[in-house]
Amino acid sequence: MRPHAPFYLCSLLIALALCPPPVAAQVRRCTGPQGATVYTDRRCADIGAVERLPRDSAGVSRAAYRGGCARTLQDLVYEVTTAIDSGDANRLAGVYHWTGMTSGQGYATLSRLSAVVKRPLVDIVPMMPASADGIDGDLYPQTTVRRAPVGLRIEQTLANGSTPSRTVFGLHKYLECWWIRG
Repeated sequence: MRPHAPFYLCSLLIALALCPPPVAAQVRRCTGPQGATVYTDRRCADIGAVERLPRDSAGVSRAAYRGGCARTLQDLVYEVTTAIDSGDANRLAGVYHWTGMTSGQGYATLSRLSAVVKRPLVDIVPMMPASADGIDGDLYPQTTVRRAPVGLRIEQTLANGSTPSRTVFGLHKYLECWWIRG
C-alpha cells in the first residue's frame, strides 16, 4: 500500500460525511394561467401559476376523477351536487355542454357557474316536460309513459343562509351522456 493511501481514504470519508445527503425534490401541483395543471419542483408563483391544493373544508371529501361522462341522470346530479358542495366551478364546468359557444358566451357561462358553486346547496330537482294539453304531468299523471326530464332546478340560499336562490339548467343528452346547459 502506498504511504499516503490511508490519508486519502480518511480525507474521502470525512468529505463524504460532511456532504449533505441528497434532498428529495418536492413536487408541487399548480394551476397555470390557462387552467392547465402543471407539476413542478419550483414554487408555483415562480412559474406564474397558483398552488392547487385539495379542498378539505367543512368535511367535503373530493372524489377521485372517474373519467367518462354522466351516463345517467343520477350520475349527472351526483356530479353537480359534488361540484357545488366542494365549491369547484371547474368540476361543474365538466358537466356543462359547451358545444357551439363563442368565447364571450363561454366566459359568461363560467362566471355563472362560479357564482352557483359559491352558494350553499339545498336541493336539486329534475324538471319534467309539460304534457301536450298544457297541464304539468307532475300534478295529474294521465299515462304511465316515462318522459325524460328537461331541466334541473338548483335550490340554494344566498350567503346569509336564509334568502332562497334558484338556478335552472336545461338538460341535453349528447353522445349517450347527460349534460347541463344554460
